[in-house]
Amino acid sequence: MELILVRHGLPLRSDDSADPMLSPEGDDQAGKVAAWLAHEGADAVWSSPMKRAKQTAQPLADRLGQGVSLHEGVAEYDADGGYYVPLEVLKREDYEAWKAVTSGQTARDMSAFQKTVVAALEEVVAAHAGQRVAVFCHGGVINVWTAHVLGMPARLFFEPGYTSVHRFMCARSGQRNILALNERAHLRT
Repeated sequence: MELILVRHGLPLRSDDSADPMLSPEGDDQAGKVAAWLAHEGADAVWSSPMKRAKQTAQPLADRLGQGVSLHEGVAEYDADGGYYVPLEVLKREDYEAWKAVTSGQTARDMSAFQKTVVAALEEVVAAHAGQRVAVFCHGGVINVWTAHVLGMPARLFFEPGYTSVHRFMCARSGQRNILALNERAHLRT
């Protein structure tokens, strides 16, 4: 089956919630990724329960005439935090904090987070053998799943762009292969 992971669109910054809504730019990005993926179709659309992921998933589900299934296991590693600062903003404003996050030196156990993500995505894979499924999630989720597929330790090792598309082939034998990472052609004007 083909597993397509899509990072959410650009959210608003929030100093009082780890679960902000999409910004106007993020809404535009969600429409563009929906148009990009709709021509391929998808047998199912899944999402993190976080607002920014659900809002990004909805335009594709609408185009395909489907609902969006939610899975707690693909929520971001900091879902229970009290605020949200995009990593690119954190990098500009507090480089040392950004380095700590990207090297895995956070209060969150990245190995445990990876186990949660892998278990969740394996459930989605098992439920959709032979199909194409889009899962709208977060940069951390994409990083730890990709690290798992590559046999690497759990860490944030690359920067998925907003509404970037990441494709994996998942065989019944358990083999997982990367087809593409960080597709963003839909964002070109």
